[in-house]
Amino acid sequence: MINRIVIMTFEVEQVSTFLEVFDASKEQIRNFPGCHGLKLLQTEGKPNQLSTYSLWENEDCLNAYRHSPLFEATWAKTKVLFCDKPVAFSTTVVRDLNNL
Repeated sequence: MINRIVIMTFEVEQVSTFLEVFDASKEQIRNFPGCHGLKLLQTEGKPNQLSTYSLWENEDCLNAYRHSPLFEATWAKTKVLFCDKPVAFSTTVVRDLNNL
C-alpha cells in the first residue's frame, strides 16, 4: 500500500472554494480503482493549509489516477487557489503498531 500526502496552502479567502471542489469530487476519487481511503486534513493553527491523505493499492493505481481526466479536472480547479507551492509525497509503512 502507498500513502499519498499532498499539502496545500490556499489563499485564505479560497478555502471555501477548495472545499466545494473537494466535496464535488471526493466520492469519485475514493471510488477510483485502487483507492482504499481518502481523508482531508487541516493543519492546526493554519486554517488555510489542508492536506489530502489517500491510501493506494500500489504505484500503478496511484499513477492511473494522477493521469486520469478526474485528476486533471480537479487539479485544474484546485491549483489556481494556492498561495504557496503544494508539497506531495508518497510513503509506505515500515512499522505498524496498530496491527500487533
